Amino acid sequence: MNELSGTSDAATGGARNRRLRLVIVALGGIAALWLAGLIWFAAAIPRAPAEPTATTDAIVVLTGGAGRLGVGFELLREGRAKKLFVSGVYRGVDVAEILRVSQQTPEALACCIAIGHSAVDTAGNARETARWMADEGFASLRLVTADYHMPRSLAEFRRAMPTVTLIAHPVSSDSVHVDAWWRWPGTASLIASEYTKHLVSTVIGARDGAR
Repeated sequence: MNELSGTSDAATGGARNRRLRLVIVALGGIAALWLAGLIWFAAAIPRAPAEPTATTDAIVVLTGGAGRLGVGFELLREGRAKKLFVSGVYRGVDVAEILRVSQQTPEALACCIAIGHSAVDTAGNARETARWMADEGFASLRLVTADYHMPRSLAEFRRAMPTVTLIAHPVSSDSVHVDAWWRWPGTASLIASEYTKHLVSTVIGARDGAR
């Protein structure tokens, strides 16, 4: 009886070890694929504006990062678009307040700026902008956001506005070292987080498109 029991225990333990090895190999494979995707994602982050001299119907600025509004206002002053739309503005903040905080001259720009208050994330930015673009009858836009945020933003905007022409205008920051991201823990963590969000967004978009 003891011999049979010992044989059974050994067989059970062997099966358990094989399953554990398979799980470890699978997790290692997933981690390797994720890391390879992260490297590809970081390399694909745009470093400079696409078509820097082209004009579009609108300039769209996504709030949340330093320097974005300033770049948007400068593009508007240069005549790169008819209007500027700022998406994701806190409720209660109006155009005059944005201009005051950004140290812009209200008389020069107020007529050509619109703001949206409903967006709380990137997908919301895309939906909010799509509604505004449709109301204005616009067919092209220059998208202004942080360089590391641009790949996910473009994906969300293309999903929300498949027929609209999009031009990426990334804004860099001195505190985010995109070109040597692996050397800077803060930048590496930021890009890894953005890549993971991009993967989740892609999966959700594919699921919604299949419905």
